Amino acid sequence: MINFNYETDFQLENEAQYEYWISRVITSESKEEGEISYIFCDDEYLLKINVEYLNHDDLTDIISFDYSEGNILHGDIFISIERVKDNALDFGVSFEEELKRVIIHGVLHYCGYKDKSEQDEKIMRSKEDEKVLLFHVEQ
Repeated sequence: MINFNYETDFQLENEAQYEYWISRVITSESKEEGEISYIFCDDEYLLKINVEYLNHDDLTDIISFDYSEGNILHGDIFISIERVKDNALDFGVSFEEELKRVIIHGVLHYCGYKDKSEQDEKIMRSKEDEKVLLFHVEQ
């Protein structure tokens, strides 16, 4: 089950479409959907989590906590809408495109993809691009 929670004024326009897409991505990676909660927030909210749980005192666009068990994906994915907006400008893409990339980034971590090394980051970016394209496929 995919849940969407809001700690800021932002709200997804079509939650059902996002839920369907995320479920398809999980299936495409031969994983099973458990309970995944997305929490959309602002920089201040996410910074508090970053400091408290990860000892990082810097802004980030996403923090994901993975509670997966085997092939069943579970977790909490916190996304700063402010960072996504800024990153979209920096990368020269639309807010919607950057939001999709960040939304699926957390799930890809649950699927086992990493982004700490340059090689891992390359693979992660490629997977993000591949999965964002699934959003546009007709149901």
